[in-house]
Amino acid sequence: MSRRGTDFAGLSVAIVTPFKDGGKVDVDTLKQQIEFQIAAGTNCLVPCGTTGESPTLTHPEHERVISETIQAVAGRCKVMAGTGSNSTNEAISLSEWAAKEGADATLQVAPYYNKPSQEGFYQHFKAISESVDVPHCIYNIPGRTGKNIEPETIARIAECKNMVMVKEATGSLDQASQVLSLTDLTLLSGDDSLTLPLLSVGGEGVVSVVGNLVPQDMIALVNAFRDGNVAEAQRLHMQLFPLCRDLLGINSNPIPVKAAMRELGRDSGELRLPMVQLTAAELDFLRKTLGTYGLLKEGVAV
Repeated sequence: MSRRGTDFAGLSVAIVTPFKDGGKVDVDTLKQQIEFQIAAGTNCLVPCGTTGESPTLTHPEHERVISETIQAVAGRCKVMAGTGSNSTNEAISLSEWAAKEGADATLQVAPYYNKPSQEGFYQHFKAISESVDVPHCIYNIPGRTGKNIEPETIARIAECKNMVMVKEATGSLDQASQVLSLTDLTLLSGDDSLTLPLLSVGGEGVVSVVGNLVPQDMIALVNAFRDGNVAEAQRLHMQLFPLCRDLLGINSNPIPVKAAMRELGRDSGELRLPMVQLTAAELDFLRKTLGTYGLLKEGVAV
């Protein structure tokens, strides 16, 4: 089956939003992180997702981070702007801004908290697709939104124009397989540790958190599998697995990844409430994980 959205295959990185001076958006550090990703060969950057602390960004900040990212990238990789909302009108408004600024696509999280019916999901995504003429990625993460977009609903949404991808973060290979069998959407893993399993059933890549730290390793994993070198892909999966598990397991995203970036000298590590810093025990555990991976040696970034 020929799939839509394959231009976004490979590694997309859900980049953090750096803050400094008590919570101001740190554009200079954002630009440094963008250059780091482009140098690594990352295919697509995803600003203002969960990892970018979008729930705590004001609307002007949200728009600014998207605009600054697009301008800094300057066409050297793709930009998939996080513009989803539990308000359809708000999602359309943010998506219109991203499209106007030159985003290559938008990431549309399932409406959260208000828990719409399956028909409500369909109408939400349909309205976005008809209002904003850029490619869109459906983001299904029931662990955060409170409700699953069922495969049959995703199949209906896939019939809407401009809906070309799905970021699959249900943790279910059965769901992913159903979506792939029912649609021609490009499926991207929304869980770093499940990237290889999802590639094995037909996924095309990952929207990654751990890619903030080691994008080259995630690119190598995807490329190895794509090239038919399954043994190498499995080796990289096992190498990456503890880092993926701990970044997303010891506390809520993006608390651990921002702490890791601070340890590596690449971010202030500032968070916005209600996110708070790791406990001393959690930070010690994270440092051990970074050390085992080879990113830290005696507390110093390698």
